Amino acid sequence: MASFQFIAAVLFLVAAVVFGGSNAQLSPTFYDNTCPNVSSIVRGVLEQAQQADIRNAAFLTRLHFHDCFVNGCDGSLLLDNADGIESEKDANINRALNGFTVVDDIKTALENVCPGVVSCADILAIAAEISVNLSKGPSWEVQLGRRDSRTANRAGTTGLPLFNESLNVLKDKFSAVGLDSTDLVALSGAHTFGRAGCLTVTPRPLQL
Repeated sequence: MASFQFIAAVLFLVAAVVFGGSNAQLSPTFYDNTCPNVSSIVRGVLEQAQQADIRNAAFLTRLHFHDCFVNGCDGSLLLDNADGIESEKDANINRALNGFTVVDDIKTALENVCPGVVSCADILAIAAEISVNLSKGPSWEVQLGRRDSRTANRAGTTGLPLFNESLNVLKDKFSAVGLDSTDLVALSGAHTFGRAGCLTVTPRPLQL
């Protein structure tokens, strides 16, 4: 089982370095003046969500990863179908994603206090960190200041790793977004966080 520390370090790398999702300089103090309570507000919503369904922490962490792997951490995963937008949510690999209603709850809570300030991309980044921490993992300094995408890239979701792909294919997919084999091991190990359906395990050949 991959350690939470290892997973947290790679999530930090993914969110802050490889997939910034913005040309602006990211900073952990980005909202200090405009929405100083952003982290505590997100944590409050997530604590309630955890009480309602313990799986929500894993759901939110997975949403952040699926958002970042396609065009960077830009919140494009959250966009619905609209004129000129083919939602990434409707891609086959994303149809089993959960946690969108929790993101909506977080956004509503933040809009009530800091209207029009916190990007949805940053909400996903903050929620992933707090989700790991609420699950008895570590915390880390979240880099903030991402801008939300105004368009989605459904075709780009084909680059997301699949559970039944070979090691070579997985390595190629990670390499295509600037990640190496160490990142692959850590982020694959993150699947021990939460629960998985039998479908993702039973196709594997039985080793006797």
